[in-house]
Amino acid sequence: MLFVQRIEVGTMGVNCMLIGCTETKDALIIDPGEDAPWILEEVDKGRWNVRYIVNTHGHYDHIGANAELKEKTGAQILIHAEDAPMLTDPNKNFSVFSGRGLINGPAADRFLKDGDIIEVGNSIKLKVIHTPGHTAGSIALYQDGHLFSGDTLFSYSIGRTDFPGGSYEAIMDSVKNKLLIYPDDTMVYPGHNSLATIGEIKVQNPYAQ
Repeated sequence: MLFVQRIEVGTMGVNCMLIGCTETKDALIIDPGEDAPWILEEVDKGRWNVRYIVNTHGHYDHIGANAELKEKTGAQILIHAEDAPMLTDPNKNFSVFSGRGLINGPAADRFLKDGDIIEVGNSIKLKVIHTPGHTAGSIALYQDGHLFSGDTLFSYSIGRTDFPGGSYEAIMDSVKNKLLIYPDDTMVYPGHNSLATIGEIKVQNPYAQ
């Protein structure tokens, strides 16, 4: 059975997601932006064995706890190849401007591409969806009515496109042709802010209309 827990972390309010297989207790973490001790506390509470850290993109607010989580759990870091340089370059991940310390690693253990399946335990088979627009290597993840959309699609808006690697045309294509195609009852877990179904987003999000 699939276990899904949202852990809101950091000053930017990133939705870090803990996804687990209840049968094997294997798990992965999506976007551990900050607050590594809190994330690890939830991991320990559930007795999860974290296999992967998946970054939906390379901005500092989504990768800040990568190093500590990798050190403590031994998990591999997965990210799209287009955003991989951001993991090790404070200028590219914008941590140089954050005032919260420079993020210069660790590097990715594995590059993701559109259509890949991330398998963990018996019940986790997340499909990788390449959703360029917020960044060139932004991804979303989908499984069985659960859509983890990163900073591509929010409940009421879309991700910024004025940063290097951003493109309004690309993000709109990603939103309309790669994410809104899922059933209306699909639950969307965005990188920030509240959760909503695809059906709700179609009604309340002006970029989805």
